[in-house]
Amino acid sequence: MSRADLRSLSPEAQAAIRERAVQAVIHLAVRTIGRYLRCWGFTPQVPAHRAFEQDPEAVKRWREETYPKIVACAKEQGALILWQDETGFRSQCSHGRSWSPQGQTPVIEGTGQRFATNMSSAIGNDGSLRFMIFDGNFNQFVFVEFLERLIKHYGERKIFLIVDGHSSHRSKLVREWVAEHGDRIELHFLPTYSPQLNPVELLNHDVKANAVGRKRARSLTQMKENVTEYMNGREKQPHIIKRFFAHPCTAYAAA
Repeated sequence: MSRADLRSLSPEAQAAIRERAVQAVIHLAVRTIGRYLRCWGFTPQVPAHRAFEQDPEAVKRWREETYPKIVACAKEQGALILWQDETGFRSQCSHGRSWSPQGQTPVIEGTGQRFATNMSSAIGNDGSLRFMIFDGNFNQFVFVEFLERLIKHYGERKIFLIVDGHSSHRSKLVREWVAEHGDRIELHFLPTYSPQLNPVELLNHDVKANAVGRKRARSLTQMKENVTEYMNGREKQPHIIKRFFAHPCTAYAAA
């Protein structure tokens, strides 16, 4: 069967044929198997991690039912939909990649000191971006501070904020605060163990690779300055933020 014939079949039929073909060649040389896989359109890639606990049915309902309802409700109320997440930056972490001769691991100089900082951010498919750098663990008090900054920035426009199931997002303090500001903000929760549905995850990777990985900070102060400068630049680049909604996993949220 030619590659064109294979592509004319349904995705399910293609998967079944490929599975049987892989089983048939399992005793061949590794190099031969590699040629077959490339012929079928496979390439070696870094795998994405997915939790065993993720519920595929819940993810499907989110994409096909829950999120469309959120969009309809937001349009009815004139609200802005934002996605939120938090992440940490560590001086000892190596993010991104570097060039080196084959077989030789590249060496990047960095400080031997250990320090870290954290960030909470929210983005919208219109290119909106807001962020807050903070020290210490993310908790309900930090989250409320971030929520206060959001509603202050967007004024009278209501916000539908999509978050994950972090315990701080569901705490009693946060529930009470959101109830008091129900005319300004609502929280909507992603399915559990489904970070791939949140476009802010792509922003986090972007910042770690470029503001932390490529700029090796010598101190905590310098790390914060690097991240802040980079995020301030991203705030002025809505076209870049919109790209985080073009990934296959987040394209459902582009409109």
